[in-house]
Amino acid sequence: MKFIPITASAGITGFESPASDYLQLPLSLDELLVEHPSATFIGKAGGHSMQGVGIFSGDILIVDRHVTVKNFDVIVANYNGEFICKILNITERLLLSANPQYKAISIKEDDQFTIEGVVIRSIRCHRPSHLLEANT
Repeated sequence: MKFIPITASAGITGFESPASDYLQLPLSLDELLVEHPSATFIGKAGGHSMQGVGIFSGDILIVDRHVTVKNFDVIVANYNGEFICKILNITERLLLSANPQYKAISIKEDDQFTIEGVVIRSIRCHRPSHLLEANT
């Protein structure tokens, strides 16, 4: 993979081609983004409840099942049959949103709750991907 270091700010009207000085890095996007390939899956975010932590509707979530869950990690879980992405408050047994318009969800004894993994990365696509659209 070729790495092109680009630093640009809004409003600039011309700059030297960033490709003129690129670095060759010996890694792939898989190596960069996925720490435990056999324990990792990719999901697609939907909704607005996690915008406060930079996860927007349509973003790609890289979820690692191997990582130990810590208090206030962003997780993907199965909550009463629905897959959700929330912040986990372990000590108070709460699922928190990162948007003040959404209330915290209390995890009760009779709820079906399974942590599927920890969101270790999120990716925003600025153009639609036919591969992602075909799988939704």
